[in-house]
Amino acid sequence: MNPEEIAAKMDEQGSFEHPTWPMSKIRQSFIDFYVSNHSHTFWPSSPCVPHDDPTLLFANAGMNQYKPLFLGTCDPALEMSKLKRATNTQKCIRAGGKHNDLDDVGKDVYHHTFFEMMGNWSFGDYFKEGAIDMSWQCLTEVFNLDTDRLYATYFGGDDKTPSDEEAKKYLLKHLPPSRVLPFDASDNFWEMGATGPCGPCVEFHYDRIGNRDARKLVNADLPDVIEIWNNVFIQYNRESSGELRDLPAQHIDTGMGFERLASILQGFDSNYDTDIFMPIFKAIEIVTGAPPYTGKVGESEDVGFKDMAYRVVADHLRTLTFAIADGAIPSNDGRGYVLRRVLRRAVRYGRQNLGAELGFFSTLVPTLVKLMGDAFPEIRKREDFVINIIKEEETSFSRTLDKGLAKFNDMVKSTEGGVFNGTNAHFLYTSMGFPVDLTELMCEEKGLKLDMEGFEAKMKEEQELSQAAHKAKMSGGSGKEMVLEAEQTAALVSRGCKTTDSEAKYTWNSDVTSTITAAFIGRGETSDKTGFVDAITSASGAAGLIFDKTNFYAEQGGQIYDQGTVTCGDAVFRVDNVQVFGGYVLHLGEVVSGSFAVNASATLSVNYVRRGPIASNHTMTHVLNYALRDVMIGKENIGSDDGPQLDQKGSLVDDQKLRFDFSWGSQVTVDQLAKIEAKCLDQIHRDIKVHTFNAPLADASQISALRAVFGEKYPDPVRVVSVCDTPIPEILKKPTEEIWKDYSIEFCGGTHLSKTGEAEAFVILSEEGIAKGIRRITAVTQERAREATNAATGFALRVKAAEEMAGAELQDEVKKLKLELQTMAISCISKSDLTTALNGLQAKIKEWQTKQLAAKVEGAAEACKASVDAAKAAGATKCVVRYDFGCDGKVAQKILKAVAKDVAVMIFSADAGSGKYGCFAASPKAAGVDCKKWIADTFEGVGGRGGGKPANAQWQVEGLDSIEAAVAKAGSI
Repeated sequence: MNPEEIAAKMDEQGSFEHPTWPMSKIRQSFIDFYVSNHSHTFWPSSPCVPHDDPTLLFANAGMNQYKPLFLGTCDPALEMSKLKRATNTQKCIRAGGKHNDLDDVGKDVYHHTFFEMMGNWSFGDYFKEGAIDMSWQCLTEVFNLDTDRLYATYFGGDDKTPSDEEAKKYLLKHLPPSRVLPFDASDNFWEMGATGPCGPCVEFHYDRIGNRDARKLVNADLPDVIEIWNNVFIQYNRESSGELRDLPAQHIDTGMGFERLASILQGFDSNYDTDIFMPIFKAIEIVTGAPPYTGKVGESEDVGFKDMAYRVVADHLRTLTFAIADGAIPSNDGRGYVLRRVLRRAVRYGRQNLGAELGFFSTLVPTLVKLMGDAFPEIRKREDFVINIIKEEETSFSRTLDKGLAKFNDMVKSTEGGVFNGTNAHFLYTSMGFPVDLTELMCEEKGLKLDMEGFEAKMKEEQELSQAAHKAKMSGGSGKEMVLEAEQTAALVSRGCKTTDSEAKYTWNSDVTSTITAAFIGRGETSDKTGFVDAITSASGAAGLIFDKTNFYAEQGGQIYDQGTVTCGDAVFRVDNVQVFGGYVLHLGEVVSGSFAVNASATLSVNYVRRGPIASNHTMTHVLNYALRDVMIGKENIGSDDGPQLDQKGSLVDDQKLRFDFSWGSQVTVDQLAKIEAKCLDQIHRDIKVHTFNAPLADASQISALRAVFGEKYPDPVRVVSVCDTPIPEILKKPTEEIWKDYSIEFCGGTHLSKTGEAEAFVILSEEGIAKGIRRITAVTQERAREATNAATGFALRVKAAEEMAGAELQDEVKKLKLELQTMAISCISKSDLTTALNGLQAKIKEWQTKQLAAKVEGAAEACKASVDAAKAAGATKCVVRYDFGCDGKVAQKILKAVAKDVAVMIFSADAGSGKYGCFAASPKAAGVDCKKWIADTFEGVGGRGGGKPANAQWQVEGLDSIEAAVAKAGSI
């Protein structure tokens, strides 16, 4: 059934909205309460895929996007840095990592992998009393919940952290002591992950039944008494060592489960009975033909797990739609693997428990978009993309099942002790994209137990290797934590150290004289744990310097950091890496000689020779982005929500190359790549001016041609970079003009060329898929582009020279050229053309090989004919011949076809080059000889390998020593 037919049938059902508290009213009432009554700023939900936080698979709480504020590392140029109070409803996914509800979804009526978290936040403003009072007012006055059904819990303390008596005091303003309950850290101490901001919390719970004492049912994981709101008091930062450190400022982070509140306000015991899910259930019923959803739970009631399947499919549809729309793609690692597992779980339940056909899942997307597209317009914009990705993944799953099952069954044969090896499960996961929970289920069906500990150990090993690589990069291999977090930035502020003025990074070929404001030797490396010292020397090892101003570019926006030196008199500091934390630019490296003390004056010298190709690659990345869109989607679709979409998904710019990732559903053809490369070269030849200008974010966002990275946070004002002869202020006077679509215009804080001609040359080395729906182009400029062009030209001359060759010489040359071409760093367009040329020569080689074969067969047949004729004249039924033509079975069959017409013929042929010999036999029906037995008897006790049928058989033996004896034996049988 297609989406249009589903939509028509859905329209026949009428409205699913609740008459009193529809989901849209619940959202808006919450936001209005905090914005209008308590001066909060509405700050939209971040993507549920945190592109700028490597510690998270998905946004799993409303506070994730505010982490830089909690840690004191927020860029002061960003609008977010000015927030004091905020509110929104955040898209969250809990399907991997520490917070993971995937395996619980479907089994009950209140777990979800995707959910909305309505919340309010305070950043160093109000704290516990204010948060608790506002929550109480919202629950009892806005949503009119029965106060007699509300319970609150607080952190009761443990051997490491005291009880939160302050929170208890404020709760007792609203609730009697019998309904204010202490719990331990597992329930009332909130942590986002293994490290990061955390603190004690207060939870509000609601008794759906009422008129009873439900104290003992709180936190009992029962659907009748559920947690609806969590108020977290962020006071600490959890270090990698496990230690808790006080944050420099206290913050509030609250989160109320939207789906749970909706079930209460709409009068249902189940989240899934609300108007959030019922339209999706109806669509599932229409698509699958399954009986209607009845809300049953458990094997005894939910026969065939039909209702569980409904819940799984609906929940997972939400997760996948929002995650893919926000930039994640199913794959075999990280969040991509989580999504693949979610999708395959949904498809499996849909097909096995609801009787759905392959491809059903993607047809449900339009129903969800219609249901939630007003609140979250990004899913409407990306609807077609989401459908295509899910459709491809569903198809892929059917292929993976077949391959994975075959491999699994092979592994089962070697299983010992009834335990399926965890390493094998890891192989199925990493190499075949096989979800571990599916492997576990199949093990159960085979009566085996999966070694989950072994699987998780293997996964942890890979994760630790990845984390170690990141840590090594940040520490320069020293093993130190060379990063600034909350206590470091707070210490700098308390010392009166201002953030670094880095405007000089846009000035070229000029040293900067600056004052050292801080010297750093690593987190935890000093007695106060901040890592700051008065001076550093070569004995300090890996170290960092912060200055009041700098001309070094800190790694960000896909561009690699600058390198260079800092001098202070005769002292020299080598800068190997530059990072920025909360506006403080940290220059990382080692002291080569002398010492560097705080407050000393120093000279900062950037390696501009190294920066040159970086800037070239960055500017041409912008030009490539423009050319890609122009060729692939056309100017008419740039900036439009309709039509094909092509979005940047990442980039890397260093001194060797540029790498650009973008969303596109299929391989870019060679013709398209040629057009893209030509457009980039045209921009270089035109030597177009590169303009930069800091403009108000709202004004710059109106530019028709603007290309901004999805999920990226931009400062206000924002730096605009254009590859256009018209100055940016002139563009801003008429920002919506279509003419700007002929140029590259982007938000960017990187370093660039002054004119495109400085890029000198541009070559696309490769285009490849890196995930479903994501392509990657790698290209080079300047010297590396010229090298690639020269290499391609030189190789083309060699191909041209090969055209004059013939026979074995041509065969050897083409073989060598093909091997070389595979690894050459040249234009992928040239590589395609050269491959075509070599394939043309291959046809010439094949023609020569055919003639050689015919000559060889003719010569061999003629040589064998005399022996065969003699045997025939003597009335024999067999003939044994020795003639050396190698061990090519095709040649042997042609010879036998020519000579084995009246008698059975066995030919022995040695191949001196490979040190082995072959034996080939064929018999006409009239001869009545069993060739298979003949060969088996001949080589009994000799060794080798072979086989065949009575009419035709063959054998091959390593070594030549036994050939004469074998010939004699064959003749005597």
